[in-house]
Amino acid sequence: MLDDFFVRAILAGVGLALTTGPLGCFIIWRRMAYFGDTIAHSALLGVALSLLFELNLTLAVFAVAALVSVLLLFLQKRQALSADALLGILSHATLAIGLVMVAFMSWVRIDLIAFLFGDILAVSTTDIALIWGGGLFVLAAIAWLWRPLLAATVNAELAEAEGLRPERARLFFMLLMAVVIAIAMKIVGIMLITSLLIIPAAAARRFSVTPEIMAVLASLIGAVAVVGGLFGSLTYDTPSGPSIVVAALILFILSLLPRRHRAVVQG
Repeated sequence: MLDDFFVRAILAGVGLALTTGPLGCFIIWRRMAYFGDTIAHSALLGVALSLLFELNLTLAVFAVAALVSVLLLFLQKRQALSADALLGILSHATLAIGLVMVAFMSWVRIDLIAFLFGDILAVSTTDIALIWGGGLFVLAAIAWLWRPLLAATVNAELAEAEGLRPERARLFFMLLMAVVIAIAMKIVGIMLITSLLIIPAAAARRFSVTPEIMAVLASLIGAVAVVGGLFGSLTYDTPSGPSIVVAALILFILSLLPRRHRAVVQG
């Protein structure tokens, strides 16, 4: 019989994995992995601000991540620097400012390791409700944005000509990323959030013949990685967040095997 905290961890992790699958596909297709890292790193600044002003942690992280997304779009339109350079500046600047602010708050004692690498075993029923409620909202929004996002991924000019408003879809997509990172921080941590977004989608790519199938497979592979990682963590007494990422990595490596070898492994 599994302990209650372990069941809560599975429910929270699976809920998050089902949400990150479709988002991760767009990150892969649009080559936005560094953007995901940037938004994740900015989460620490949100943590620092929530502690300083006694704000709700999730809302503070979302506000900072959304602000960074809008700032990135604004700076890109000015075309002063390349997108990679802007992402690098924002990523490391927000992470460093967050760490410095935490260091100045001597009256606060926080576990930075928990924020950086997550603690899924500590999720509460309220966290699970937030993850599943937020996840359903994100999935509904992705379904609504699916056509313009997909069209803009293939050809932004053509999407604009068809009146699909790709820039608006891109902004909404960035805000959805901010929502997911805000609710996922407690599970896999700031440093590993992007892994859960990218690795399952990358593993699903070789098995998919349509974008929709890839999105569904990415969610399922993420869920398997969560369950496998948690049981691996329980068996070998390893950190839960990193164990989930390692499980996802193993699935990705298996997906790279030639089909004949995969058949042997599966058979």
